[in-house]
Amino acid sequence: MERNNFFTRHDEDDIRVKGTRIGIETVLEDYLEGASPEEIAARYRSLSLEQVYASITYYLHNREMIDAYLERWRNHTDKAGHDHQSSDASRRLRNIKNMQATQAGV
Repeated sequence: MERNNFFTRHDEDDIRVKGTRIGIETVLEDYLEGASPEEIAARYRSLSLEQVYASITYYLHNREMIDAYLERWRNHTDKAGHDHQSSDASRRLRNIKNMQATQAGV
């Protein structure tokens, strides 16, 4: 399978399904969590079933490299989530929600 027919690599940590804004990690996370290719294609309407199968096939042929890619992606999203949770704006919103819940007697 020719990778360039199905994927656009923006950099080492950004592989997208060609013609979409969907990262290969989106397809593979669903696949690794047990979703069938048909379910994935139905979930992401901008993907064809062929693109989903190509993503899975690419993963299976390059498992070590893609597992490392997925690990970097998970670490990045975990860090981004942590950074967001610790931001001042996020903290202020949580405080407002807690105050509203207290005032409402929740």
